[in-house]
Amino acid sequence: MPVKMRLQRHGKKGKPFYHIVIADGRAPRDGKFIEKIGTYNPIANPAEINIDQERALTWLQNGAQPTDTVRAILSYKGVLYKLHLLKGVAKNALTAEQAEEKFQKWMTEKLARIEAKRSGLRDAARTEKKKALEIEIKAKEAKAAEVAKKMAAALKAESEETAAEGESSEA
Repeated sequence: MPVKMRLQRHGKKGKPFYHIVIADGRAPRDGKFIEKIGTYNPIANPAEINIDQERALTWLQNGAQPTDTVRAILSYKGVLYKLHLLKGVAKNALTAEQAEEKFQKWMTEKLARIEAKRSGLRDAARTEKKKALEIEIKAKEAKAAEVAKKMAAALKAESEETAAEGESSEA
């Protein structure tokens, strides 16, 4: 029985939400599965991924084949890197402590990159909002100046009319 790690779609039309599952390769996409190991929300930026790394690693070591998207998700979360390090430990290329140290170093760098992306997105949104507010203020000031100009012209015309009426009543 070929076992696959794949996505199982949930969510409304246009708003996908996926469960990462272990399933028989012959089962339908949203059908029967063996185990649910995580979730994936591609709508959020950056995408929200929750995965049981130990279970995913166990299934990979037992021969489960991830689909392309799940492979990318596992790579993003470091599961494939940990599998690579564990293979190195099995071949006595490095010790378990060295492998864990390398993995922890990689994870801290990865979390820093993700946080930098989040803060960059927040800053971009903030500057975009600031620009929109400045444009709105300029438009409001221009409109106010135009209204003041019209009011001044109306007052001038009215004062001229009263002056003309005053002259005609004196004559």
